This record gives sequence, structure tokens and C-alpha cells, in this order.
Amino acid sequence: REDYALKWCEIKCQETYYHFKEGEQLLYQIPNNGVLTSKIGLLCCLREQERVMNTSSRNPNSKLLKMEEFFPESFRLDLKNERNAFFALCKDEQIWICKPSCSNQGRGIFLLKNPAAVNTLQAKFHRAEEYLLSKRVLYRAPQARIVQRYIQQPLLLEGKKFDVRSYLLIACTAPYVLFFAQGYVRLTCVNYDAASDDLTVHLTNQYMQKKNSLYSQLKDETIWRMEHFNSYVNEKFRKPKGLPKDWVFTVFTKRMKQIILQCFLAAKHKLDRKLGYFDLLGCDFLIDENFKVWLLEMNANPALHTNCEVLKDIIPAIVYESLDLVLEIFNKCLKGHRILPLETLCHFVLLYHEDDADLGQKQPLKLQSDLHKGQYMRPHTDSASLAKVLENSPKKPG
Repeated sequence: REDYALKWCEIKCQETYYHFKEGEQLLYQIPNNGVLTSKIGLLCCLREQERVMNTSSRNPNSKLLKMEEFFPESFRLDLKNERNAFFALCKDEQIWICKPSCSNQGRGIFLLKNPAAVNTLQAKFHRAEEYLLSKRVLYRAPQARIVQRYIQQPLLLEGKKFDVRSYLLIACTAPYVLFFAQGYVRLTCVNYDAASDDLTVHLTNQYMQKKNSLYSQLKDETIWRMEHFNSYVNEKFRKPKGLPKDWVFTVFTKRMKQIILQCFLAAKHKLDRKLGYFDLLGCDFLIDENFKVWLLEMNANPALHTNCEVLKDIIPAIVYESLDLVLEIFNKCLKGHRILPLETLCHFVLLYHEDDADLGQKQPLKLQSDLHKGQYMRPHTDSASLAKVLENSPKKPG
């Protein structure tokens, strides 16, 4: 259908964007969001940003991090020179993780745990090249994959590996208005063992954990609220590691926001921009045993299922407030009103507002004290009030 006011499409298709009416309709998922959400897209954007940083005179006030400070060392396997560089480097017992560029839910991921496994992969590529030569095929790129240095010493919660899902809301692309929200912690069902061949030990996403025989009885234990995580870190690690109180809601949260904003800035000039495009991305972070924060990936169309008690509270609030903010900003843009302040801002935090942006300045909004503690507010806007927002618009969508 083309006569919509707002369309939330999980699967992107060309026709959806072809018929999109800018300034009249709202459409979920920026068409080329893969520059952020595919492994190769994100890697290329960050490398390009790094090259610019290295060739230009570095601004002493710049908040930009070096890639090595937050992104595991990575190589593209679809490019022969990078592939060869990886195979030349990988001669020790370091573990590497191989991921398809555009997949999710852990599909197609495998570990390279020793030089023998790397040699097997190298031989596979070599055979494929020889086959193409024998068939006189000029060129066919291998499947788009990256191989990434595996974080072998992750921080563990009760002996289990975990990562943190947070959210980036691109509420508007013309102008850019971005928000950050805390999400939740995802744990494995069983204790961590770097030597294990069981992928459910290494990959924390729910799709993968469902494959573990213990999942049905441990389901609610595989998702923690951020408050629970913060309390655990305060109790178990604060004194031994010399961490500040509430490290999760102070240092860690600040780092996540810094990394997410840097990734967006690396890609913003490549994203398609039309008034009405918006996006909600899932950002996954891993913390190692030294409390260094690593970005694992950014995901388009993040899982919004509510199959356990914690998610029943978190996910609806994320979705409702995302829509509230998108509608409020869209309506203000149509009327030519100032975007700030925002009436519908609750537990999201303003990350970037293009009209006010300055890399040397802090963004104007800060976490409110109650939200700083990770309190989630219930959705406060019902369907009637959403309709009212659209009704008041001078251009009625659809």
C-alpha cells in the first residue's frame, strides 16, 4: 500500500522507497543503512574516518577515538590483498571470529581457533580461485565476510559471557536528530570456555541461545536489566578493580554514546536523507576483563520480541517513545518550529542535533537523575494522541 501515514517495514524492498512521499509520510529504515549496519559497511566507514584523522592535523579538542580503542582488528575476506594480509598475520593460537557481512542472529558465524583452522580456510579460498581460473571466469568476488580478532578474555557475569544491547534512534535525517537509549544485558546459558566448540558459549544473542538445551529453563536468566548489571558490577568489581560507583551508568554509558556517535559521524555523509526517513538500530557492546569497551556491531531492524519478563518492560517503551519522538520532530519540521525542547523525551537521551552540532561542544541535554539510574517510563502516548499529532500537521500524511 502507498496510502500510509507511517510504515514500519522489517524487510526493505525497492518499491517501498520508490513510492515514498517525502514530507508526507514516515518510513522506518533508511534505505542504505547498511553503511552502518553491515559489517563491511561499518568497517569501511571507520577506516575512512581514521584515514582522514591521520592525514589531517588532529584537533586537540576532538572527541574521536582511534579504531583500536573500540573496534576489534578486522580484515575483509572478499578482498584478496586483505585476505592475504590476514593469512600472513595469523600464525599463532589467537582466536578469530568469521562473520558474514549482512547476516544477523549468529547465522554463518564460525571461529578460527588455531593455525590449522586458518590453513583450512586459506586452502578453501585457494581452491576456489583455481576453479575459477580453470573455468576461465574473469572474476567473482567471494562471499562478503569479515574476520575479526576474538576478545578471548571477556568480563564474565556469574561465569557467563555477555554483551550489552543499546539503541541508536535516528529520529530524523533532514536535519539529523539522534538519540541514545539503554537497553539490556544478554547472557549465555552456560559458563564461558574459550576452548569450547559450542557456539552458544561464544554468541550471546537470543536466537543462538535458543539452540541450547538449557534455554527453556534459563530463559529469564539470560536477560538482565541494566540496573541489575550496575548493582552486580558495584558489588563484585568496584573495589577489586578500583571502579567508580555506578560505573555502568557513568563511564560505560558515556563510552557507548561516544562510540555510537563516532560511528554515525563516519557514515552520515553516505546515508540517504529525506524528511520522513527514520531508523532504530541495535548496538552491541562487549566489555573485556580489563573493562575496555568494544563495539561488536550495529544492527538494522533489531529484535523486538518480548519473550521474557525483562523485555516485556523494555521493548514496548523503546518502540513507543521512538514513535513519539519521530512524530513530534516530523510535525515540528513541517511547521518550521524549533525541534528543541522535546515534550516526548523520556528515557532516550539526545545524542546529536545537526543544527546545534559541534564536535568540540557537549550536547545540550543530559540524563535526568531518575533516568540516569536506568528507570524506564511507561509509554504515555496512545493511538488517539498519535493521530492528533498527525491531524495537526499542515500536510496530512496519507
